Amino acid sequence: MAMTLRLTPEQDHALTLLASAHGTSKHEAVVRAIALAAARTVQDATVDELARQHIKGRSALEADIRRSRSHALPAGQHEESSGL
Repeated sequence: MAMTLRLTPEQDHALTLLASAHGTSKHEAVVRAIALAAARTVQDATVDELARQHIKGRSALEADIRRSRSHALPAGQHEESSGL
């Protein structure tokens, strides 16, 4: 889907810095920012997958969290019932 994004000069400057910091295009910086903000704000399977695709290290972080939670679960309780 195509979209026009109108930014103030200050917002464009911030986007330029963000893209530069990540070594990406402005387009990719916007896509990552959307994925990150959505993943932090809403719980949705599509958003989770978007975040995994666009946020470096997201999948590895989720795996680490699952591992640490499974070690902390009481005996007999499985990860599926813990909410992650």
